[in-house]
Formats: sequence, C-alpha cells, structure tokens
Amino acid sequence: MAFIGNQPFTAAFLTDTFSGTGSQTAYTMTVAPANTSSIIVAITGVLQDPSTYSVSGTTLTFSAAPPSGTSNISVRYLGIPASGVTTTAYRTVTDFTATAAQTSFSVPSYTVGYIDVYRNGVRLVSTDFTATTGTTVVLVNACTSGDSVVTESFLVSSVLNAIPATAASISSTYLASNLTITTPTIDTITSAASTALTLKSAGTNGVVIDTSQNLQFNSGYGSVATAYGCRAWVTFVGSSGAISGSGNCSSITRNGAGDYTFNFSTALTDANYAIIGTCKPTSAQTNTSFGRNLVVYYNGTPSTTAFRFLTITSATVGPEDFDKNYVAVFR
Repeated sequence: MAFIGNQPFTAAFLTDTFSGTGSQTAYTMTVAPANTSSIIVAITGVLQDPSTYSVSGTTLTFSAAPPSGTSNISVRYLGIPASGVTTTAYRTVTDFTATAAQTSFSVPSYTVGYIDVYRNGVRLVSTDFTATTGTTVVLVNACTSGDSVVTESFLVSSVLNAIPATAASISSTYLASNLTITTPTIDTITSAASTALTLKSAGTNGVVIDTSQNLQFNSGYGSVATAYGCRAWVTFVGSSGAISGSGNCSSITRNGAGDYTFNFSTALTDANYAIIGTCKPTSAQTNTSFGRNLVVYYNGTPSTTAFRFLTITSATVGPEDFDKNYVAVFR
C-alpha cells in the first residue's frame, strides 16, 4: 500500500511496573503524566478507576495500599508530555454510564467555570448542573440507568506577577534593598538630591570605575564639579628606569640620562592629556641646587600609547638622572 509522506509506524505505550507491599501507597513513575486520566492503572490485572489514585509530578498515590505482589501494579501512559514544553491549558474528556437515579459524578480536577457536561449527547446548560468543587459534577435531574454522561473539562493555569519582557518594565518597586550585584555595567547612577551615594568595597571586590569616563560630583549648592581621573602613574629609578610602583604603565624606557619614554599598559582614548612629576635628588645632588627646580617636560609629541619626557633642572639646563622620579598622567 502506498503512503503520502512518511509510512506510519507503531510503538508500544510506555509502561511502568511496580510491586505492591500491602502498605505502600506512593510510587515514583518514569514520567509525569498530565493528570489521572492520562494513565491506565491496573492492579493484579484489574483496571482501577482514576478516582482511586492521584498524580503529582512523577508521584502516583493510591487512596488504599495495593496488595503485596511481584510486579502486580501496572501503569500505562497514554501520552508522554513533550520535553521543555509548559502546558498552560488542556482538555480532559471523561465518559460515565449512569446508574439509576445517579446525580453526582467524580471527574478529574478542573478549573471552576471551565467544564462542559453532556447527557446522552446533549450539552447541558449551566443551570442543569453544579460544578463548583473542581472534582465533582452534580446534575439537577437524576439519571436513568444506562444514561451516557460525558464531562469535558479544561484545566487552566495562569502566570501571576510576571515581569513583562518589554523595555523599562522593571521599576524600583520590585527591587529589594541591600542588593548584591555581580560585575554590572552601569552607565548612569542617579541619587536623590537629599541622599548621599556611598560606594563601598566588599572584601577583595571593590568598585571598578571606567577610567575613560569622567566622574561628576554635585557640590550640594546647585553646581556640578567634574573629577578628571589620573589615567596612569609610575615611580621609577632614574639611572635605570626600573619601576618601583605603577598604574597603567607597562614599562619605562631610558633613552639616555634624564630622557625616558613612558609606555601605557592600556592605551588612552586620545593624546590630549597632561603629565606632572617631581624627582628625588641623588646623594651627590643637593636640594639647594636641584630640589626646587625638578620638573617633567614633554619631549616630542605624545601618543595614546606612550610619551617621551625629560627630567631637567635649571641649574644645568639639561637632562639629569635623579634617584627617584614620580610621574602622573591626567585627562
């Protein structure tokens, strides 16, 4: 026989088997069925009414403990929930054959207001039955023996207090105080006019500020003062260029006596920066002739990655090696 598309194939329903103990009522299933009507349960070959057991996740719980026996409990799954899919609503149809004068029917759990009832194929209006418990339907008019009663229920779930996936949907109302934020990138921090903004260091993790940006501080009198950061600094030995301490300085190149190149570890955004420095005389140099005249001059054109400078004194009007040089870069 020819088929359009793929040839149909068959597969056995997934089945779990358990051994009763005579006292155990709860059993762990392989998968989580949607509800009690999504599985067929048999004990010693006898089909069990869904009202005699309940399911919660992968736990099957009997209202009375099944008798002892080896593999005498069978659970056959009529369908396996798809992996990774969240079910928000589903439909359950339950068929009953009424007994004489029967009015009450136990149905799988339903959401009140989301159930239809049919009697002998005719849909009943809401005044013909009561369905307010979530598990029971009671007819107004008693059934005749053999009547067909069908319930069609809908279990509906809702997501409450969810944050919409839209821009600016979160306000400070939903944020707790004393939050710990791990490595955030914050463009702007705004503090109320009457509230001081305090930056704290926690253990080895401090507040990291991008040095390519400027900080602005409100003086409290309506004006704003800008704090231009120190972009790099170094302390080094004049005779060798050996670094004693530094920040954003990868190395000092000694081009000659009192002639050095400062190399940045991280390039600056532009070369419009200023440098300032001072020096400590050697033992052969006196504070009288050198101490008050030690300055740092540019030598050439600065770049974003390095600049060349001289340490000189008005006493000799030429480059000099000093014991220690202290240089800082501002922008």
